[in-house]
Amino acid sequence: MARYKDLKLRIEKKYSELPKNQKKIAEYFLLNFDSIPFMNVQELSDKNSVSVASIVRFAQSIGFTGYSELREEISHFLHNDISGKKELFPRINSSMLKDDTLSLVANLDIKNINDTLLLIEREKFSNAIKLLSGAKKVYTAGLGISFLMAEILAYQLTQVGIDASPLRHNWCSFLEQLVNLKKEDLLVVFSFPPYSKETIDAAEYAKTGGSKIIAITNKSTAPAAQISDEALIVNSENMLYTNSFAAISVLINAIATECALKDKTRAKKMMQTLTEISDNQNNFVY
Repeated sequence: MARYKDLKLRIEKKYSELPKNQKKIAEYFLLNFDSIPFMNVQELSDKNSVSVASIVRFAQSIGFTGYSELREEISHFLHNDISGKKELFPRINSSMLKDDTLSLVANLDIKNINDTLLLIEREKFSNAIKLLSGAKKVYTAGLGISFLMAEILAYQLTQVGIDASPLRHNWCSFLEQLVNLKKEDLLVVFSFPPYSKETIDAAEYAKTGGSKIIAITNKSTAPAAQISDEALIVNSENMLYTNSFAAISVLINAIATECALKDKTRAKKMMQTLTEISDNQNNFVY
């Protein structure tokens, strides 16, 4: 019997070949595995505004006789792969919310962090850390809120001894800044809806040159995830049209912390160097 992550991988590999309506179904499955066992085919059809026949064909395209067999398969392994994972942060009690925007936003970000902890497979996270730690130089890229996150990651990695630089969106395009990218270098792209074409083009350029790519994005079927060597999925739901960066910030901090733990000597040496520079320049008032 297939495990949860095996079925997820099967859907992700098949995704690019699916017709548009079945891609919609695939995305729903990947983001809502835990609810599938409780939905009949008609409910799933209504939820996604697709035909029952499309759902059946989707199930058949990934190796099942139909939706019933697929749902039964998910039901069997869901308990072992998902139910054991607990939420790290408690939700704010709904009775407290009322019309309090601060509580509403905070509760949504708590949900984003909890959902992200479930979405990111620890094996993928470990592989991403290995790629970052082994790269000669790390470049980070993104536009909009993703640009800010790319800058923060580059800063955090630099603090623990990894040579990292963000691609800047100014007089020079991302592709021009990647002209000197080497195979032993690594590109980390932040890509959230609406997906920036320039960011995707940068990832494709790096891929063509043989460099490794890590995507930090909102779903495994996102354009950047399809190109990357490792994709770290973050829930970024927000009350406004922009993406929330609460869970992204948690992931960035976790990445930098794990990189430091993987090479404590390098991180300690960098910390000592930065402290000496600050002390010599009298940058801080105590």
